[in-house]
Amino acid sequence: MTATTRASRPWRNWAGNVTAHPVRTVAPATTEELSAAVARAAGEGLKVKATGSGHSFTTVAATDGVLICPDRLTGPLAVDRAAGTVTVRAGTTLRELNRTLSAHGLSLANMGDIMEQTVSGAVSTGTHGTGRDSGAIAAQIRGLELVTADGSVLTCSARENPEVFAAARVGLGALGVIAAVTFAMEPEFLLMAREEPMAFGRVTEDFDALVAENEHFEFFWFPHTDSCVTKRNNRSAGPAAPIGRVSGWVTDELVSNGVFGAACALGRAVPATVPGLARLSGRALSARTYTDIPYKVFTSPRRVRFLEMEYALPREAAMTALRELRAMIERRGLRIGFPVEVRTAPADDIPLSTASGRDTAYIAVHMYRGTPHRPYFTAAEQIMTAHGGRPHWGKLHSRDAAYLAGVYPRFGEFAAVRDRLDPHRVFGNDYLRRVLGE
Repeated sequence: MTATTRASRPWRNWAGNVTAHPVRTVAPATTEELSAAVARAAGEGLKVKATGSGHSFTTVAATDGVLICPDRLTGPLAVDRAAGTVTVRAGTTLRELNRTLSAHGLSLANMGDIMEQTVSGAVSTGTHGTGRDSGAIAAQIRGLELVTADGSVLTCSARENPEVFAAARVGLGALGVIAAVTFAMEPEFLLMAREEPMAFGRVTEDFDALVAENEHFEFFWFPHTDSCVTKRNNRSAGPAAPIGRVSGWVTDELVSNGVFGAACALGRAVPATVPGLARLSGRALSARTYTDIPYKVFTSPRRVRFLEMEYALPREAAMTALRELRAMIERRGLRIGFPVEVRTAPADDIPLSTASGRDTAYIAVHMYRGTPHRPYFTAAEQIMTAHGGRPHWGKLHSRDAAYLAGVYPRFGEFAAVRDRLDPHRVFGNDYLRRVLGE
C-alpha cells in the first residue's frame, strides 16, 4: 500500500483566515508511508508541513511544498493498562481518542474544550484546558514517534532520545512529523461541574482562592458588562447525573451556538447593538450542576466561527492584565461581542510550553469571523506583552523570535534540537521563520 497523493488544491483552516497552496497533498496510512513521503519531498527540495484538523488560527501548518494530511493515519495502536498508557496514530481526533479510552474505562487527566483537533495538532501547538494541578495535553505525553527530515523514524521518550522528547512535546512541526503519540491515562472518573454566573469584581478579587479550591476553574467575562460565567470541575464519587438531553440541547446548542451565532452576526452588521447584545448574552446562561465522565464535562460544541488570540501570563499578573483589558475596551470605544476566556495551568518542564517553568493563567480574546479584529487584538497584545505574556502557538499574535527568546528561558535548548534534526529546514515555513528564527 502507498500513501494517497492528491492533486494540488488549496487548503483552508477552520476559521477561514488561512489559505495554503501546496504542490501536492499526501495522505499516508502508516508510519512507513509517512516516512517515504517526507524522504521524497526532501529529495526534491520541497518543504513539508503536516496539518491537523485546521483549528489553528496561525499559518503554522501552511506550506507551498508538500502538505501531509492526517485523514488516514488514525486509530489506536495499543492500550497498555499495566504501563498506564495508550498509543494512537497522529491523525486520531481527540473525539476518537476519548471515546476509545472510555470504551476501555480509561481517561486523560485533563483536556481542552473541543474534540475536533487531531492529537498531533493539539500536541504540536500546545493545546490546553484548565487545571490547578493537571497540565496541558503535552504534559500527559509519555512517548512520540517522529519522522525526521531525512525520512528516518525516531522513537523518543523520557528514556529514549530524551532531549528530543523534551522539545517535541510542543514542537510546532519544526522537528519532524509526528506519526504516533503515547499518552498517560488513568481509570475513568466522574467530574462534577458547577456553572454559575458571577460578577466581574467578585471573580477577579477571589480568583486565587477559586483556583486553589477547585481542580479545574475557568470563567468567561462578557465585555461591556459586569457579568461572568464561572465553571468549577471537581472529581466526584458519584453517582453520575448527566445533563438532560433536552436541557443540554437548549443550553449548548440553541443558546450557546444558535442564538449566540445570530447575535454575533447582528453585531457584525450593526456594531452599535453589541453592548446591548453582550448584556443579554451575559444573562442568558443560568446556573447548572451536573456530573459525568471527563470528556463530556471538559468539552463542548463550538459551532460559531471566530478568530482568537490567547496569551499565557504569570498567574499572579492575570487579573491585573484583565482589568487593564477591560479599561482599554471602554476607553477606546471598541465593540466586543465575544466573551473573554480565562483558564489556568500548573508549571511544566516542556521548553516551548506556554506554562514552561511557571504557574500560568491564560487570557483569550475572540472576534466573530468577518469582524475587524486588528484594533482589539493589537491593543490586547500590548497589555499581555507588558506582563511577559507568551502567545499561544496556534492563535493569532505578532511576536517574533527575538521577543520569544526573552520569555522562554529554554528557547535556545529547543533551537539546538531543531538545528540537529532539521538543519536544512525541510519543515520550515514563514511562521516558523518568524517565531523561531532561521
